[in-house]
This record gives sequence, C-alpha cells and structure tokens, in this order.
Amino acid sequence: MMNTIDRRPHPEPVIDLELERQEILKRYRRLLRAAKPMLKGDDAKLIKKAFNMSAEAHKNMRRRSGEPYIYHPLAVAQIAVEEIGLGTTSIVAALLHDVVEDTETTIADIDRAFGPKIARIIDGLTKISGYFEYGSSQQAENFRKMLLTLSDDVRVILIKLADRLHNMRTLDSMPRDKQLKIASETIYIYAPLAHRLGLYTIKSELEDMYLKHVEPEAYKDIAKKLRETRLARDRFIGRFIEPIEKDMAETKIKYVIRGRPKSIYSIWNKLSKSKKPFEEIYDLFAVRIILNVAQEEEKAACWRAYSIVTDHYKPNPDRLKDWISTPRANGYESLHTTVMSKQGQWVEVQIRTERMNEIAEKGYAAHWKYKGNDTQAGAGIEAWISQVRDMIESAGHGDKKAAIEFVDDFRSNLYSEEVFVFTPKGELKVLQRGATALDFAFDIHTQVGARCMAAKVNNTLVPLSYVLQNGDQVEVITSNRQKPSEDWLRFVVTSKAKTKIKDLIKEDNKRYVTDGREAVAKKLRLLRMEMTNEVLNQLRAYFGSKTTDDFFYRVGKGHIDVGELKKFKSDKEAKENRANKLNTDTIPDAKAFVKELKKIHGERADADMLLIGEDMDRIDYTLSKCCNPISGDDVFGFVTINEGIKIHRVTCPNAVELMSNHGNRIIKAKWTSQKELAFLAGLRITGTDRVGLINDVTRVISNELHINMRSVAIDSKDGIFEGNIKLYVHDTVHLDTLMNKLEQVKGVFEVVRFDS
Repeated sequence: MMNTIDRRPHPEPVIDLELERQEILKRYRRLLRAAKPMLKGDDAKLIKKAFNMSAEAHKNMRRRSGEPYIYHPLAVAQIAVEEIGLGTTSIVAALLHDVVEDTETTIADIDRAFGPKIARIIDGLTKISGYFEYGSSQQAENFRKMLLTLSDDVRVILIKLADRLHNMRTLDSMPRDKQLKIASETIYIYAPLAHRLGLYTIKSELEDMYLKHVEPEAYKDIAKKLRETRLARDRFIGRFIEPIEKDMAETKIKYVIRGRPKSIYSIWNKLSKSKKPFEEIYDLFAVRIILNVAQEEEKAACWRAYSIVTDHYKPNPDRLKDWISTPRANGYESLHTTVMSKQGQWVEVQIRTERMNEIAEKGYAAHWKYKGNDTQAGAGIEAWISQVRDMIESAGHGDKKAAIEFVDDFRSNLYSEEVFVFTPKGELKVLQRGATALDFAFDIHTQVGARCMAAKVNNTLVPLSYVLQNGDQVEVITSNRQKPSEDWLRFVVTSKAKTKIKDLIKEDNKRYVTDGREAVAKKLRLLRMEMTNEVLNQLRAYFGSKTTDDFFYRVGKGHIDVGELKKFKSDKEAKENRANKLNTDTIPDAKAFVKELKKIHGERADADMLLIGEDMDRIDYTLSKCCNPISGDDVFGFVTINEGIKIHRVTCPNAVELMSNHGNRIIKAKWTSQKELAFLAGLRITGTDRVGLINDVTRVISNELHINMRSVAIDSKDGIFEGNIKLYVHDTVHLDTLMNKLEQVKGVFEVVRFDS
C-alpha cells in the first residue's frame, strides 16, 4: 500500500466532527447497499464488525487531503464490490487492509476476530517493515511477498488493485516526488497485473492516471482533442453502424452496438511509437457489438454478427483475432476484426456476448459467477497462478538481491500475448508469444527442458531457439548427455524456463562460487581489507556483477583476476578522499543524504541551476547521461551509491524502474532561471533529401540562433535524409524554438529530441 499518512502537525482547520461522522456513516451505508445482492447469513454483521474495528483503529488519522483516514478503506471496499465484483471476504479485508501496517493491531488480532483466511489476505497486503541493505529493494520485496499470498488467494492482488486505484484517484493531494514514485510503481507492476487478470477497465484507468501525473501536458492535449473531435467521431460511427444494425435486426438476436474511444494512454502510446500527429491516427476508437444470447448459442451468434459486418466492410485478413474458440490466458473471450470503412479508415470491431463482456470488464472476479458452467473462462488464470507458485518456490527465499530480478522476470510476461501449439498427441498448450521450442520443453517438465537438445516442429528438425507459431505441433528430442547452458537464457522468454535454467546452472556453478569466495577472502586479507557486506557490494558494483554470488562465480571461473582487487582498493581510497569521506552507501534515505551533503559542503554559491530536496537546497549534483536533462525539463534527483545525486528527466527511459524499485532514494529537483548555461541536447532530423538541405539546417542552427554544435552525423539513402545533431542549448524554450525553426526548413519532415 502506498497510502501516505501525514503524521506532521496540521494547521488547525475548523472541522465539524458531527458532519464528518454523518458522512462516514453515509459512505458505509452506500457500501452495504452495493454489497446487499451477495450477502448471506451473518455477512452483514461481519462487515459491520470490520468497519467498527477499522474506524476505531484509524480514528485519529487523516489523509494528506485532510479527510478522515477511514474514507480510504471504505472507498477501497466500494471499488472491490462495484468495479471488481468481489464478495464479503474481500469487503472485510479491504476495510482492514491498512490496520496492521498503521496501528497497534497485529495479524494475530485479525486472526482471532475474523479467522485465518482474512488474516492471510491482510498479511499479504501488509508491507514488509525494516531496513533493507543496498542492492536489494524494499519495494521488490513487498511485491514478492504480495505475490506469495497471490498463489494462495488471488483476492490479495484484486484488493491491492482497488487500493492502488483509489490512491491514483486521490494523487492530487500528494507532493510531486510522491506522485512520480506512486505513478511509476503503478505503470511498472500494477497496470500489467490488472491486464493479466483481465481487469481492462481498471488497467486503462491506472494507465491514464499515470499519464495525467507524469506527462500532464500530453494528457491534457489528447483529452482536449478527443473532446473536440467527439461530434465528428459520433457522426462517423453512426454512419458506420447503420447498415450493420439493419441486418442485425433481421436476425432477431438481441444486441447493442457501442462506439468507444480508446484510452488516452493507449492513444499517447500510439502517438509516441508512430511519431505521427493526433490527426493522422485513425484507430482512435473501436466499435463493440454485444449480443444477448444463451451460452450454448454464443459461438454461432458471434460468427453470424461477424458475417454481417464483413458483408458491408472488407476485413483485413491479418487482423482477425479469434479469442472465442481459444480464449486468452486471462480468460478474455471476444472476436476482433479490423475492417475498411467507406471513408477509407480502418475500424476495429469487437464482437462478444454479455457474459464475455462482463468477464472482459471485471476479469477474474467475474469467472466465479460462471464457475458452475462448463466454460474455459478462468482456466487460463488458474494455470497462470500455478506458474506464479512455481516461480516463487524456485526463486530463492530470503535472497533479497534476487527480489528485483524476480519481479522483473515476473513482470516481463504480464503483458504478453499468447501462442497456441500442440503436443504430438494433439494436446493444446498455451505459451506467451515469442516462446521457443526450449520454452515448450520446460513447460512440459523441468527435466525434459534440462535434457532438451532439439525439437521437431511439424515433423521438421529445428534448433532450441526456434520461435513457435500458432498451430505448430512440437515434439521434444532429449539426451542424457545434454546440460543447461547460460546461452539458453538469451532466447527463452517464459518465466518458468528462465527460473528453472537459472536454478539448474546455479546448482552446477556452486563449486565456482565457493572457489571464488575463497580466492577473494584470501586476496582481501593480503590487502588488509575486511570482507564486509559493504565491501562486497562495492566489489560487485565495481566489476559490474548483478549479485555477489555472480561476482564470486566470475572470479572462480577466471573471468576476473583477483589481482584486479588491488586496483579496486586504490580507486576506492581515491574516491573516498575526493568525497571527504562521505559515503552515500551508509545513508539509505535521500533526505538524510541531502542534509549530510549540505553539512559538509554548505550551500553551493554557483549551483543556481537546480534546487534540490524538500527544503530546495543548492547542493552538488551531476546531470545523468542516459537522458541529458536540460533547464526547463521536468526532473528528479536520485541518490547513487558512489556518485552523489544524479539528475534525471521524468521521461527518462530508466525513470519508471528507478522510482518503482528505489523510491526512498528519489528527491525533488527544480530548475531556477537565474543564469544562462549551455546544456547538451540531441536532435534527430528526418526528411526528403535535396541539394542544399544540410546547408539550410546548419544555417538555422549557427547563423539564426547562434547555437554551437558538438557533432553532426548525416545519412542519406534512397531519397530519405536522416541526421543526428548534438548541440548546446540554454533550456527547453530555447530547444523548442530551434525545433520549430528546423521543421519549417523545406524537405524536413520531423524533428525529435533523443536522450543520449
């Protein structure tokens, strides 16, 4: 939970406690009304008991907005019921989800009052407390703990998503650095989780809220353009569906047709990837046909509607997606086609039934409603949760350094599409798209994967790295002499295969790790250095290893010569002298680091480009090379291990990962405008080639705007011109002026800024 409780003394606003009490009761009654259809037996008493415990535990707490804290658990419970479709157990857990973390109440108290099931869910929702050494991430550990409980009870994640959705809806009251941290975590893990569990409505809202807080201008711009084009869009949809409605009426099938715009985030993503202006993006909306038919008639009715649509509009044969015959792994069922309209625009049409639509909107929770029916709904998610369980069991408990790697592996397959393949006996296997013959072997059994040397696909011999296609029939060829190799990790994509290969290699490599550890210990003794965790972490970073075991392994294998430890010692001592013996390693918290830095150096008189930290101090920093921030960019500070504070752009390719996994090392940073300084920026210019184009471009840069260029790389091929120019500008306004001028040069098609 990313709820921030403000424990600082508040200014004394005039609070009408009686009015607040009435509002709390009003919200509680609204929750009971929403839950009423699913309440049985003593459920209402149980919810009341949980509400009273939560209200009592949080009675003296307020959110940053100044509201009573109890509004938050009530809102989370309301989302769980109305927007996800959960029942009594989840309502109770949602009302109590912050009680253990924020008050004196313990998990044992919850167990006594509500039983082990609810206690287990609350435990999964309670953050791990305590100090975490550098090289691990507390946030990654929290994700892993949450996922451990997910493998027992998926409601942990569903309530967590409700909690995160309410936090995102109320993010305006948070300070900017907290907004960025929470939004980054949301896009990094929670939106992909919502997608994987089929909660598309929640996933879209989380993504939109991320964009609203991280790229507010882009969000406002797209929202404004969607509002402005709404009438034209409605007219277009009206004309498009007219002939379909006429034919559908003759079938006597009950139906509704809706045209809906795509989410602001998905449009922004499309604009970012295609580099086209809003006006040139045509698939901004989808037309959805929802049929009301009995379950046994669903398939036939959907294909009937498809036939009517394609009678009027030509379909794109490459864009037909049949998730009715084979639902997606998260249970999603629908028939998608993209057709050409009479106006020359591609339009996506989605055909599904009311049951399928409810599953698409509410995801996993909706499957429970249909569990009694003989459907494939939910089976994919059950299989996925079983995979998560396997991953967690083999992910090395207690190994904090592996937590980030585990979350990254886990996250990598949340958004993946599926590929459908068959065993030699005709059994269907569903793997993530991009899976190879080796992924297939590990999906069958770990030992089959470990001994796999090749495969036959459709009776043709293929290598282990062969990427599976829909409909492939795969036979695995094994050998007792085959052993897993690190090279395999280059081409497998499924988490199961990656985890098992790492485990098998780890087992094989333990000898090298032991040898390496002994060699390092011996060398450090000779250098009169202690082998502390701090020194090992510094060695790991110095030699570019992900973990200390990886470092020992490389020493044991002979990839790193222990003689190089002497150079490490001299470099370490030089750095410590330069930094006046300040070691950021010992300062886990960014705010504490800023104070320490200010104590040692005082305020920098010449550091008037940036103000850093809560108190907006002038202190030392370096500009990050991965995104080259310039004055005017939206930026944040990041406390590194050995290099002090580094400044990154909020849109930096590494920003989401830094803010999600190392939130405690993020600090505010804000430009001042007192001095004109030169910042390095990169521009990529594309256009149609012509004689004199380069001359015109450099004239605008050097003569008109008097900008110094550091480097120019030009490439011209088949009439297309592309140039990468690095130059020095004062700030974002200066850069925007230059980009606008360059776009006016004849033949220039596009000018974009690149990071590094």
